[in-house]
Amino acid sequence: MVFKYTFKTRWSDFDPNRHLRHTAYNDYAAESRVRYLNEHNFGMDRFQKENIGPILFKEETTFYREVNLGEDITIELFLEGLSKNGERFKFLHKIYREDGVLAAEIIVLGAWLDLTKRKLIQPPSDMVKTFKDLTKSENFEEIPLKSKS
Repeated sequence: MVFKYTFKTRWSDFDPNRHLRHTAYNDYAAESRVRYLNEHNFGMDRFQKENIGPILFKEETTFYREVNLGEDITIELFLEGLSKNGERFKFLHKIYREDGVLAAEIIVLGAWLDLTKRKLIQPPSDMVKTFKDLTKSENFEEIPLKSKS
């Protein structure tokens, strides 16, 4: 399923040129991931219970068109990559203006962290299933893990 969410932008998200400032795109992308996880029973309480948290290794934004002052945005979230057991993930966010024009794409690459041991871990199996249920992007790939040698 494609996860889609529309955000009402805030005045503080716009720069002096009256378009959405570059860091606001990434803030809204992060919020879309949080909302997706919340809707699938992976809110902060579940993270606390499992003693895990997501971390990002890379965040890449490509801008196509301006989002103008006061214009709302819609984000579609796709699974761009996943390691075999869900230890690593890659999401694609497509950000659209109100008129349906693609304004930006953001790709994030991350993993799961055990908050006590401060080591990367495999997430719970039901979380991996939640990721696998998300619509895959056209460029979906299995993320290989480096062997420990």
